[in-house]
Amino acid sequence: MAHADTSTAAIPRPAILDEVKPAHLPRATLVENKRSFNWVTEKICGIIESKTPTWWWVCFALACCVASFTVAGIAYLVSTGVGVWGHANPVNWAWDIVNFVFWIGIGHAGTLISAILCLLRQKWRTSINRAAEAMTIFAVVCAGIFPVFHVGRVWYAVWPGFLFPVPNSNGIWPNFRSPLEWDVFAVSTYATVSVLFWYVGLVPDLAVLRDRFFAAGNRLKATLYGLFAMGWRGSNRHWSNYEMAYLILAGVSTPLVLSVHTIVSFDFAVSLIPGWHTTIFPPYFVAGAIFSGFGMVLTLMLPLRSIFKLQDLITQYHIDCMCKITLATGTIVGYAYGMEFFIAWYGANPYEGFAFINRAFGHYAWAYWIMITCNVITPQFFWFRKIRENTALVWVLSIFVNVGMWFERFVIIVTSLARDFLPSSWGYYSPSIVEVFTFFGTFGVFSVLFLLFIRFLPIMPMAEIKAVMPQADVHGGHDHKH
Repeated sequence: MAHADTSTAAIPRPAILDEVKPAHLPRATLVENKRSFNWVTEKICGIIESKTPTWWWVCFALACCVASFTVAGIAYLVSTGVGVWGHANPVNWAWDIVNFVFWIGIGHAGTLISAILCLLRQKWRTSINRAAEAMTIFAVVCAGIFPVFHVGRVWYAVWPGFLFPVPNSNGIWPNFRSPLEWDVFAVSTYATVSVLFWYVGLVPDLAVLRDRFFAAGNRLKATLYGLFAMGWRGSNRHWSNYEMAYLILAGVSTPLVLSVHTIVSFDFAVSLIPGWHTTIFPPYFVAGAIFSGFGMVLTLMLPLRSIFKLQDLITQYHIDCMCKITLATGTIVGYAYGMEFFIAWYGANPYEGFAFINRAFGHYAWAYWIMITCNVITPQFFWFRKIRENTALVWVLSIFVNVGMWFERFVIIVTSLARDFLPSSWGYYSPSIVEVFTFFGTFGVFSVLFLLFIRFLPIMPMAEIKAVMPQADVHGGHDHKH
């Protein structure tokens, strides 16, 4: 019996298959309009070398005026006492810790962009990482104001053994079991690594400014920039050491993205207060920090993009990526809100159940629904491409994100303390004018530092941007088979 030939050679190959060739998906252009290396240098350095614009002086003066509110509020607090703030029993933590957690969260996007996206080889980070890193440092400065002054006797903050474990003859040591002491180590480590990461990335660009000012005959600026450039010459050895140091700092910074806000969440999670004693807080706080951080990056970078005409460097692709991360983290935060109610119901703990029902329908319901609107509903608009391509609308939505994240911290802290276990101790918290001035003044402090940054330092890493341009590819930007 003859067997049918089942070999593939006997099956005729459709001609159409020979005409179809797999095509590579085109990658988004990170620097548009085929700009040259020299154009990147001139564009970024020109911001520093040009005459200080009038708008900068106006914004700087306004920022200094707003920052003076914080100075005045702190001076009044130190001279009078912590009682000038509105919190009292039962709300012993209020705007001070709310603002501390808010500002710490703002800085997380800078570390994520610089460290995690660097390790993941996400090249689109190059145009925004420098400003995001600066934002991180300035946010930590603003955050550090509140825990130092909320202790009341501020001079004890620098006393040996009060906050830092400094050996002293009295044998006084901080309480290492206190989450507030954990904050000291977490935030100080975070600030130190963030400054080092930011500074290492600045060194090659500072050397460029040193050489340009030296060629222009401005010896004073050349000396100042040269001092911080630490003798950078751009040799092969320098670049090798630079890349190694940058990679090490990226690796060190990556766990900080997770650990810092996790430890901040322990301020609440390790207590027994209803609404705080929950294991969802660490991932919930980290996602919220990244969410608020990217909201602030959008808030800051979109005006800079327009003012300095940086559309070729901060492209629509960069904005699209940031919007998508904001959408993802906002969705995680919304999921966490829902899970809090579910766990309170599933655990059948009447105190927990009351805490969350009170948040949504109690005396602070207005704050809760502002939080839900800004943090859950607002990010969902980023599903639509037309909205992501509208920079003005993206900027407005980023403002709502920042507002919502402040209210999230307010809802978590104040509502849980105002209605705890004993109805006889219930109360209603209202901030004092000193608290309001101190908080809004920190936006002035942040703005002063950020305005100084964009005036005297490169707002983008020139070397990293050039490295992702087609001219930097040895193959000329084309795909080659090997």
